[in-house]
Amino acid sequence: MPSGKGSKLLRYVEHRLRVTLSDSRVITGTFLAFDKHLNLVLSDSEEFRTLRSSASGGRNRANVVEERQEKRHLGLIILRGENVVSLAVEGPPPPSATGRMGMPPGGPGMSVGAGRGIANMNMGGGPPPVGGGVAPVGLGAAPVHGVGGAGRGVMGM
Repeated sequence: MPSGKGSKLLRYVEHRLRVTLSDSRVITGTFLAFDKHLNLVLSDSEEFRTLRSSASGGRNRANVVEERQEKRHLGLIILRGENVVSLAVEGPPPPSATGRMGMPPGGPGMSVGAGRGIANMNMGGGPPPVGGGVAPVGLGAAPVHGVGGAGRGVMGM
C-alpha cells in the first residue's frame, strides 16, 4: 500500500472533519472525497466565522475588541485544496449497517443489460415486458421495409 497523502486521507472518508481555511474560516462536515489537489468534498457542512468589532468608548479608554462567532449551514460543498490550511478529525463515521450514505453496498439499483441482442430475462422482478418479449419495430434482427437504404429513383425503377 502506498504511503502518500491519498492513502492516509482514505482512512477518514465518512468521518466528521474540521477544516481550517486560509481566510481563518472553519468548516465542519462529513468527508466524502478528495483528489490530488486536496480539493475536498464535504456533506452536511457548516461554516464558522469569527467576527471582530472594536468598540471605543472615549478618547482615553483602551479599545475593547468584541468577538462573536457566526454559523452558517452550507450542505454539500467542494473546498478548493489551495485554501485548506489544516484538517482535524472531529469524530468517527456514524454507525450504519447499510454502508455509505444510507445505500446498500453495490449502489442504489441493480444493473441489467438492455438493448439489441440481449435477451430480456426480466431480472427486475417487475411485470413482463409489453408485447410478450418481442423487440419493438425497427429493433428486431431484420430491417424494416421502406426504412433506410437508397431511394426509389436511385435504384433505377
